[in-house]
Amino acid sequence: MTTTSGQRLSAADPAVVGRTAEEDLRTLFGQSTAVFASLTGPAHVVEAANPAFFTAIGGQDRARTGVPIAELMPELATQGFIALLDEVLRTGEPYIGRDERVVLGTGPHTREAFFDFTYEPRRDAAGIVTGIRVLGVETTQLKHAQRLMVEHRALVEQIARQAPLTEVLEGMARCIENLAPDELFVSVLLADSDGRHLRHGAAPSLPDFYNEAIDGIATGEGVGSCGTAAHRREPVIVTDIATDPFWDDFRALADRAGVAACWSMPILARDGGLLGTFAMYHRTPRVPQETDLALARVFAGTAALAIERHRIEQEKAAAEARAQKARDELAEAVRAEQRLRAEAERRAADAAELAARMRAAATAQATT
Repeated sequence: MTTTSGQRLSAADPAVVGRTAEEDLRTLFGQSTAVFASLTGPAHVVEAANPAFFTAIGGQDRARTGVPIAELMPELATQGFIALLDEVLRTGEPYIGRDERVVLGTGPHTREAFFDFTYEPRRDAAGIVTGIRVLGVETTQLKHAQRLMVEHRALVEQIARQAPLTEVLEGMARCIENLAPDELFVSVLLADSDGRHLRHGAAPSLPDFYNEAIDGIATGEGVGSCGTAAHRREPVIVTDIATDPFWDDFRALADRAGVAACWSMPILARDGGLLGTFAMYHRTPRVPQETDLALARVFAGTAALAIERHRIEQEKAAAEARAQKARDELAEAVRAEQRLRAEAERRAADAAELAARMRAAATAQATT
């Protein structure tokens, strides 16, 4: 330990040990990806926190100290975490959470997160609990990756065993809806062969009237999120349908369906051709997180695989049908030729028989 100005710090002084520990924790976690915050008093005022903590809870807009955690993160009140802090402060017993789910943020910036964390009591020189240290590591990506791998593997297996396209697309839509932390509706539209219109593919959770209304919409600039994404061959993110000009012609329909945001991504073939669109709808205005866009890209790729496989099978079936039709027509032509030949032979035999009779009759008449 380094001392200055002739002062010596006693290792036996609990207050000094406490302050040093806090400073060491701030130093250790200052640039770490692990989250750290020091809370004080019954209101759990944020006394200090590292950048990773503020990033995890919402970024610079929430990078403040000197405010109660319930004021900084009001969404925690209904999720039980404030009550847990109260319990640790009251009992002095730490709390350890594993893969705890928490919904962070409010409004369009809401996101689901998972953490391994500890609430540790802070004590003063007299041993009285004065606050709580929050130490943790975000496990959101790992949690989502585990769930995603299981669901994605099942979809790929469906495609491999040549399950019907509708079954694959509806399964994919429900999979994503189940993975999402908030209510989410997925829609897959399929491009016509000319790429000028989009047809209903799958949207198990959107109202039937909505699916029927957009079935066959044109691709083009400003034609909602999906028509524009198909036209541009790039993602189109509409965070608020109520104010976005792309939705001028569909705003009343969206309002009736109860959707307020729509993020659409084109589904492209390996050669860049348009196969369809993949869209995520939300009931409230919503800004996508990077994880949302990554999820959309993954499943748009899976949808492309399913659609291309379906088209290949359709083309193969059509080719087989054409070949079978040709074989059937050839067989019918052979049978027709055989029938004609048999008829010709029968007529020739009849003619020969008639000629023989006529000759016999002529001979008989000549001898009389």
